[in-house]
Amino acid sequence: MTISTFLAALASEGPPADRAKDMDLYGWLIGSWDMETDHHRDGTIQKWDGECHFGWVLEGRAIQDIWIRPRRPAPSTMYGTTLRVFDPAIGGWHIIWSDPLNQDYSRQIGRAEGKDIVQIGDDSRGLQARWRFTEITADSFHWIGDERRAESDPWRVTYEHFARRTGF
Repeated sequence: MTISTFLAALASEGPPADRAKDMDLYGWLIGSWDMETDHHRDGTIQKWDGECHFGWVLEGRAIQDIWIRPRRPAPSTMYGTTLRVFDPAIGGWHIIWSDPLNQDYSRQIGRAEGKDIVQIGDDSRGLQARWRFTEITADSFHWIGDERRAESDPWRVTYEHFARRTGF
């Protein structure tokens, strides 16, 4: 099998008509984005440039993305993908993140909260993770990653991405 055969089987033009409305929560992300990243995990702030790309996959029943930092062709410090699948039974999205470069994984449930999108779950280190899309416009968004050890602990910002659309 060639790469083009695999990608043709994976990629879709859009969601099926019977799911189009449910796919709106993340469907606006379809396309390519440049991003500036602030990394806070150890308490210091590191600035990075990066890129992310979102597309319809699995006959339009899911949205997959790729997050790359720094922007290619530089050697990556993060190169991961998210699969987002709407589940009508829970009225939310199953979110599965994988960054094999850093062995970083997370499972979350995503839902709208007012004008924002909030995803909450656990990561591969046993921490609770909350990822938020805020300040959403057609051409930009602010993504905030928080973590905490237990429900009683306050959320701590570990990453921020400021994204600008570069294409569809």
